[in-house]
Amino acid sequence: MTGQRAPYACDPAKTRGRFHPQPESAMRTAFQRDRDRIIHSTAFRRLKEKTQVFVAHEGDHYRTRLTHSLEVAQIARTLARALHVDEDLAEATALAHDLGHPPFGHSGEDGLAEVMEPFGGFDHNAQTLRVITALERRYPEFDGLNLAWETLEGVVKHNGPLMDAGDDPARLPWGFTDYPDWRALELHTHSGVEAQIAALSDDIAYNNHDIDDGLRAGILQLDEVLELPLVGDVFRRCRERHPTISRSILIHEAVREMIGLMVGDVLEETKRRLAASGADSPEAVRALDHPVVSFSADMTESLAEVRRFLYARMYLQYKVKRMKEKGKRIVRDLFSAFLDDPGLLPDEFAARCEGAGGTVTARAVCDYIAGMTDRYAIDEHRRLFHVEGWR
Repeated sequence: MTGQRAPYACDPAKTRGRFHPQPESAMRTAFQRDRDRIIHSTAFRRLKEKTQVFVAHEGDHYRTRLTHSLEVAQIARTLARALHVDEDLAEATALAHDLGHPPFGHSGEDGLAEVMEPFGGFDHNAQTLRVITALERRYPEFDGLNLAWETLEGVVKHNGPLMDAGDDPARLPWGFTDYPDWRALELHTHSGVEAQIAALSDDIAYNNHDIDDGLRAGILQLDEVLELPLVGDVFRRCRERHPTISRSILIHEAVREMIGLMVGDVLEETKRRLAASGADSPEAVRALDHPVVSFSADMTESLAEVRRFLYARMYLQYKVKRMKEKGKRIVRDLFSAFLDDPGLLPDEFAARCEGAGGTVTARAVCDYIAGMTDRYAIDEHRRLFHVEGWR
């Protein structure tokens, strides 16, 4: 981070530490080290073949979970720098926030949640915690990435508290309480400023980039977009300033301007909320009953209209819906096959099973499927259910 550290910023020199104690690095802060571990993880590399909206192999230029995560991290660094909080922690949280997503985006998550309902359910945020605390196996001393407490907390709670104080933890989706030190993450409080920045950066990235991808895919039309609040105004201003530019450059320019407007809005609203809160430490931010990083009321209203438009015109558009249903069906088929016969699983996952149909086996199967890329899931489904090529 550059400049003077704000009093409410998380300080890597004062980290609450790691579940498995390790000596600090001589060259990197605790949060820089976490960012690097996330980038070098297998789960992070797999994001390049996981759906954002369009299945990864549908086109080379559409967002994947990897490019989306990089774009979120870039926006998060900008906001963190402007607010004088820890840029590395904001970036690490942004880079890790989607590591638990299964193949085929939210349709894959819906499919896994459906089949895992009798076994504790499925939640991609809980799966992210499993990935970074157990499923990544790179180090001889421990499983997981052994990230600092602040990074774990940020990844898990970037969208806000997961429970109220005194709630029954049994209501949490499976995966949260599987982490042995889950109580230390204080799931009833808000996260620090850096993680809240990552959450709003996610909103800024996907709202703008889904419009971008939808227009370039021909699913959305410019005439439709011009009717939207905020978005339509930006497109019209860009066209008035540059009346002869191509459609492609117009889209680039408008999306760039919209991102700038949303970042500026979050920055001003967050400064106002921080000043009003009087928060003078990360602990004071966590103790508040509301987030400090937020859009203004006007921007929130505009974005709600944009989201309604995207759901109606893009996410539920029949071509996108067909892709989603295919992905959901693949996930359900794979789960059923592996649950009925764990011997079909690779040795690493089969070794964790305890016979067909049980909870332990279901969770091993879930971990295997959730880690798949779109392409690998399609190929695995073909190997199990298709007969072409046998001769």
